[in-house]
Amino acid sequence: MTPEEIKSLETYLRKKFALDAIVVRKRHKKQDSVEVFVKEEFIGVIYKDDEDNEVTYQFQMAILEDDLKD
Repeated sequence: MTPEEIKSLETYLRKKFALDAIVVRKRHKKQDSVEVFVKEEFIGVIYKDDEDNEVTYQFQMAILEDDLKD
């Protein structure tokens, strides 16, 4: 993803969740996805799909059962 796309995704997520602590970072070995953090805690991955002449982004977040106990 381009730096402009990464910045747009970060801005969107910060507005959507009203949380300025969200950070979107480029992945080292992958070009079709970015990592999402809240402060320094990894929370998920956003994948870019540009098939059928339409660009979409998919956010995937895994939640461990142990995380629900906090």
